[in-house]
Amino acid sequence: MPGSTKLPIVYVRGFAGDTKGIDKSVKDPFYGFNEGSTHVRVGAGNVPSFHQFESPLLRLILDEDYKILVEGGQDAYLDSHDSIPSHSIWVLRFYDASASTWGTEPKEFRIEDAAADLLTLVDKLREKSGAPRVHLVAHSMGGLICRCLLQKVLPDAGRDPADCVEKVFTYGSPHGGITFDAGFGLFERVRDVTGLNGAEIFGPERMYEYLTSTTDLDPDGRPPDWRARDMPERDSAHPKAFPLSRIFCLVGTNPKDYDVAFGLSAAVVGAHSDGLVQIENAYVPGTHRAFVHRSHSGRYGLVNSEEGYQNLRRFLFGDRKVEATLTGCRLPAIEGTTWQAEVRLSVRGLPIVMHEQTAEHWCPVQLPSSGDLADVPLTTAFLCSGLRPHGSDTTMRYALQLRILSLREQRGFLSFGDHLEQTPDFDDTLVVDIGEGTWATWNSLIPGTIRNHEPGGASLRDEDSGEGSWMAHIPLPDSAKALLGDQARIRLAVTGWT
Repeated sequence: MPGSTKLPIVYVRGFAGDTKGIDKSVKDPFYGFNEGSTHVRVGAGNVPSFHQFESPLLRLILDEDYKILVEGGQDAYLDSHDSIPSHSIWVLRFYDASASTWGTEPKEFRIEDAAADLLTLVDKLREKSGAPRVHLVAHSMGGLICRCLLQKVLPDAGRDPADCVEKVFTYGSPHGGITFDAGFGLFERVRDVTGLNGAEIFGPERMYEYLTSTTDLDPDGRPPDWRARDMPERDSAHPKAFPLSRIFCLVGTNPKDYDVAFGLSAAVVGAHSDGLVQIENAYVPGTHRAFVHRSHSGRYGLVNSEEGYQNLRRFLFGDRKVEATLTGCRLPAIEGTTWQAEVRLSVRGLPIVMHEQTAEHWCPVQLPSSGDLADVPLTTAFLCSGLRPHGSDTTMRYALQLRILSLREQRGFLSFGDHLEQTPDFDDTLVVDIGEGTWATWNSLIPGTIRNHEPGGASLRDEDSGEGSWMAHIPLPDSAKALLGDQARIRLAVTGWT
């Protein structure tokens, strides 16, 4: 969407390991964010197919008219120019001081130092561009550097993080640290005691140090109830906490395509992971998130993927936020039955699924066993009116697939006597169109193909009297009532997003 006012973007890379890994990283002028890919995971005949993804760096230049300003060095460029365009991309080169390739003594890497360097860069970009804030985009450990800035460095300086940073997007960041299914905690203890290649930064003791402001540090050490992945919500008790609504966490669910990292394979981390970071550790509760079947890094990785880029682009530049919530359900009370929901989100015009939580990928939405359900959040979609594929006269369309599955247990074990694996008790897709109004129709009620479906009739009635927001409840199809009850609804809430 060239022409609109945009904020500077700062990329923050992930963990490089020992000095050898750091030396390799600093040879890359863009720390890896310029790397694309030419593979998709599965194509025709179950073999990888060619799909050229140019890299998140190049795509923002092509799609959003961003500028790369280096000319021999970022710092030299900034120091020699009084002003820079706000629509520019920068890379936090925090590993340069720890490399041995410059002929100087390498400096020991510390998260706090990298976060301080990030603040210096952010302040310089704001001063030179005139932009009020910047966007931070981080992979893996880079997300922890960003959180150290927001939760420690800026508070220690008496500054409000929301005054400096607009939005934060993380790819596979270990917000809850890195833990392993195997070893009964032995691997974590060895890592944290020995500091293997500096990997103790992913353990709870070290994370407590760099994610807690100096004034809030407990002199007796980390409190037993402290959790690394939690961030305080901005409220009267925490008036300068960074708003969780301005953070998006992209979670990978494919451990099989991740290359071995510092001697530990995906088998040690566990199946419910991206190969390095477990699913539950890859997001901050209360933030926006999407699950995609990509690995932590590599040719099938999160960063160099179309899925990652399209989520990033719409979160940063979209103008609509659409939240879908399952409400009013009453599941049958069947003894020993576990209920799960699977959700997929697709946006018209894109070749990828933007979000998918499935049992196959170890991340279904867990539902209460029986009785009336509390509201169950399903997805948050960010849409952009400027990205409609067929011109400005079409609606913004996305599809939300909802599947409800049941599993039975006997004496603590799953029972498969009458079970049909991966066969849902309910399966339908809600097709949502947003334009001058909002329309929503279940696929089972659409004759012919979804591609040829045109929303007709009056748009849904707005049930929200508030200004700048819209809300409506869509009944589930009749086929779902015997399972989910007559009052089951999908609540759609649409608000502006800038």
